[in-house]
Amino acid sequence: MYRTPALLAPLALALAASAFAAGEHDHAHEHQPLHGGVVVEVKDVDYELVARPAAVQLHLRDHGKPADVSQASARLTLLTGTDKQEAVLRPAGGKLEAAGSFRLAPGTKAVVVVTRPGKPAATARFTLK
Repeated sequence: MYRTPALLAPLALALAASAFAAGEHDHAHEHQPLHGGVVVEVKDVDYELVARPAAVQLHLRDHGKPADVSQASARLTLLTGTDKQEAVLRPAGGKLEAAGSFRLAPGTKAVVVVTRPGKPAATARFTLK
């Protein structure tokens, strides 16, 4: 007697449930922008990039709370079409910031490598809207 389909239904249901659960977060904080930027999460830290033509800011939240960036720095790379710009972000009032003249457009790719004392370097990737 051929019973393989009867065995496949419970297996498919179990795999679907585990795939659904893998996409859920087990922590309570939101990943919404608080400063009008774009947010990505890397290892339980939210990185919010606020990019404007005259300044770029990076806000960090660790488990939903502002992270200490007083001793941190970040290297920023912006890619707009074939144009590449780089800058160093330094602490400025609870965030990391660089001033300058930045060429930005919807779809600009940004990569930041953040260095904080006592933590491994973290890389966050953004696509500007």
